[in-house]
Amino acid sequence: MKIGLDMMGGDFAPLEAVKGVHLYLSGHDKPADLFLVGDQPQIEKLLAEYQVPSGHLTIVHADEVIDMHEHPTRALKEKQKSSIAIGFQLLASGKMDAFISAGNTGAMLVGALFSIKALEGVLRPVISTVIPKENGSTGILVDAGLNADCKPEQLNQFAVMGSVYAQLMFGIEKPRVALINVGEEEGKGNLLAQATYTLLKENKHIHFTGNIEGRDLLLDKADVMVCEGFMGNVILKMAESLYEITHRKKIQHEYFERFNFEIYGGTPVLGVAKPVIIGHGISHSIAFKNMIQVAQKMIDKNVLAKMKEELEN
Repeated sequence: MKIGLDMMGGDFAPLEAVKGVHLYLSGHDKPADLFLVGDQPQIEKLLAEYQVPSGHLTIVHADEVIDMHEHPTRALKEKQKSSIAIGFQLLASGKMDAFISAGNTGAMLVGALFSIKALEGVLRPVISTVIPKENGSTGILVDAGLNADCKPEQLNQFAVMGSVYAQLMFGIEKPRVALINVGEEEGKGNLLAQATYTLLKENKHIHFTGNIEGRDLLLDKADVMVCEGFMGNVILKMAESLYEITHRKKIQHEYFERFNFEIYGGTPVLGVAKPVIIGHGISHSIAFKNMIQVAQKMIDKNVLAKMKEELEN
């Protein structure tokens, strides 16, 4: 298993990426082989400084870095020697099995869509995020911000991909799928919600339980919550603010600690041919370690192949 890590992506790169690699390697007896893509002199200096064992590491030098605010498509085209561009070249050529970055989100999405392509039959890939439930369980929100405008058929596929992810990654045997809406009753919502409800209700590949409202998101009403990316991103950013507010006001409670994005690593792109994990720009070592673990588990569980199988049948 070969997992690539963009060492130059993120506000605290490459230091926190190196520390994350150290945490990952120190916690595994049989770790994956890691391809560290970035400025080789900087990476080697930090690896030596933090005494990171080199047995499972390969450094791939990259002369350039795509900055956070660069135009994604233009940057990938013009910076072929950047860490993100080289990472996707290695992924597309089969030299790596997964790729991780906390760098330019747009460039990661463009690379995922055009370098390794969507799974056959996927109308649009989607990103998911974890929603901590009040009772200690975990929910999945799809779409968390990739597709602002959607059609019912796309939301129907998001439900299938989210269901497979919840089943394999979180061990939920029969994930409950619900549509986020302004009311619980069938027939509620705008035209998109009404049309999507009909498709979800007829979808034999999921366990659809109906609509849920905003007040239900943090309760144990559903395992997979489906919406278009505009609404999903609003929900995601609001959830992130809960963690920030509790820390600012020094409110200590184990539930609110579960809103710390670092413990989940990053956001997987669902519906593309190989695992691509996108991290938050302010990721620290714990987030990098967990991103590697998410990628490793996706490969171990063959998540994307299972999604393809469900969508084809």
